[in-house]
Amino acid sequence: MLKLQPLPDRVPVKLTVTLSPDLKKALDDYAALYARTYGAEEPVAELVPFMLDSFLKADVGFRKGRKELEAEPMA
Repeated sequence: MLKLQPLPDRVPVKLTVTLSPDLKKALDDYAALYARTYGAEEPVAELVPFMLDSFLKADVGFRKGRKELEAEPMA
């Protein structure tokens, strides 16, 4: 058996969402602050996946619940 496990799926998945005007404005403001902070402009669509990933990694309840889901036997 190889030490290297099979590589995970790396094919991007497109997801379309509908945002409230306030949330869209907040995301635009975040992108502006990101550009000011790091000196590099990034479109909101490029920032959102990283923001969601960071949010999920920081959510202790989600991590705990996800481990419980993974431990459940498959039906």
